[in-house]
Amino acid sequence: MIVYDKKILDNEILVDEADTLCKGGFISKEQKKFIKKELPVFKSQDNILVRIGFFLLGSLLYSSICGAITIVGLSSEHLYFQICCYLFAAIGFVGAELLAKQNYNNHGLDDAFILGAILNVGSAIAITTEGYESVIAFFIAVASIFMFLRYLHLLSMLVFCLAITAFLFFQMFQFGDVGRALLPFAAMIFAAIFYFVTKKLISQLTKSYYLNGLLLAKSFCLVLFYLSCNYLVVRELSEELLGTEVKPGTDIPFAFFFYGFTFIVPTVYLVQALKTKDRIMLWISFLAIAFSIYTIRFYYSILPIEVALTLGGLVLFVIAYFSIKKLKEKESGLTFKTDRINHSDALLNAEALVVASTFGMKPEVKTASPMEFGDGGFSGGGSGGSF
Repeated sequence: MIVYDKKILDNEILVDEADTLCKGGFISKEQKKFIKKELPVFKSQDNILVRIGFFLLGSLLYSSICGAITIVGLSSEHLYFQICCYLFAAIGFVGAELLAKQNYNNHGLDDAFILGAILNVGSAIAITTEGYESVIAFFIAVASIFMFLRYLHLLSMLVFCLAITAFLFFQMFQFGDVGRALLPFAAMIFAAIFYFVTKKLISQLTKSYYLNGLLLAKSFCLVLFYLSCNYLVVRELSEELLGTEVKPGTDIPFAFFFYGFTFIVPTVYLVQALKTKDRIMLWISFLAIAFSIYTIRFYYSILPIEVALTLGGLVLFVIAYFSIKKLKEKESGLTFKTDRINHSDALLNAEALVVASTFGMKPEVKTASPMEFGDGGFSGGGSGGSF
């Protein structure tokens, strides 16, 4: 399914591991440069601004090709309007395939053709179905997951997550007010199932080609699970979708459940992140806690904003001070000491891979010692009759 050469994919992993080892101080910068020079890798851009520039350039190239085809097809306006987006999508697929054959990956040019193809697939289905939202979301999800599986394109995985969630929402809307009322619970269950599926897939990976995309989907599930039953989100969507008005002294149905959910879930995220040492979940838990506090202040302003910010800062300072004081001397587990390497197993994987693939080191060959042992000679190791 993957269009790229597996050897280059493996080289990319080796280079990433070498970069991690260099940051940890295990190898020098000269060794890292030597590794990158010896191993052929993808044509990619780590600088986000340069990548955006190439994306704009690729978008201009893509639109120019589509514009040239449009000039030819204007003679039959109605028929061309029905099929033009299909043609544009085909151009996107062909362009992405050609760039992949030339080892472009996360470069900017490939982003333009991949995302353009997905966008035109959605536009083509919208024209054909006259704006049927569920079908549009379904085909966008199919196109984006194909792009991820074939080109390892992370943004396509994000588009897939958004599209499949939109498909769920539009399907729930088909049930009228009942579906809209049950939408938070449906989204919560969907996010939980999706999370455990991605977690299972990650545990079963034999190659790490799809790891980053699955981690992105897993993080998306955590965010969706929290937002699905967050009190602010549920209350505002209830007013928007159901047309309900929460009058003073009243509240939305199951309000206590949503209040509890808003604060219990971030706490569970935090505890689980500390237990499993999951940095992504840790950052998500911090953001969820902050949004939970904002949720309460959005409806119940107990203290003036300047007093609340001051007290919040004091609480965070106290927590940070005592946490650092307790953890600064720990050598293992949860510690405040500098993390020399990002991944605990990176050294184990990279030591053999980098040395074997790059430096070409061979096993040590034992040579005979020039010194004779035993019998009281120069080397010792025994006593004999001579001095």
